[in-house]
Amino acid sequence: MSQSLSFIHEFVPGSAKRTLLLLHGTGGNEHDLIPLGRSVDPEANLISPRGKVLENGMPRFFRRFAEGLFDVEDLKKRTTELADFVAEAARHYGFDSGKIFGLGYSNGANIAASLLLLRPGTLRAAILFRPMVPLVPEPLPDLTGVQILIAAGDQDPFVPVFETERLVALLRSTGADLTVCRSDAGHRFTRDEVETAKRWIKQF
Repeated sequence: MSQSLSFIHEFVPGSAKRTLLLLHGTGGNEHDLIPLGRSVDPEANLISPRGKVLENGMPRFFRRFAEGLFDVEDLKKRTTELADFVAEAARHYGFDSGKIFGLGYSNGANIAASLLLLRPGTLRAAILFRPMVPLVPEPLPDLTGVQILIAAGDQDPFVPVFETERLVALLRSTGADLTVCRSDAGHRFTRDEVETAKRWIKQF
């Protein structure tokens, strides 16, 4: 664990040029997704920050007013802060800022989607487990050539099917290249979805 940059984080060097930005869900921390990241890409660098917002003592990446109701102004601020950290970490650790892949779960997937929409160029591609629409910026960015994998659960009590469909439509309208994986599962992602992510990332 390191506190030398603007987020408490963990960095695990790899042998490839690609770096996975690991973004945990509510109540997680910088250690939670390290095993997932290493499973999805055994050779990538891993950079995993801890969200700075606390909700009843649980770390998150941005504030919300209620379940599914986000504090958009805080989201914008935190997205900028996270994008600046990613650039800072790339300089500090010497990894390629043009080969950063987001890998987020739940709240982490939502801020990864916000990075794509508000700070295009930060992420080369993204794997989003159980994401929602974080916000709809005006104007929309041009994400042509950006590859995104969305993994959604049809029985998810927190992310209804229509919410996933809204996000898919929004990201497709930016020109992003989407792969959508739906499963008969709840809010927790499944082993099969992790295997799908492993196969998907091999194209790069």
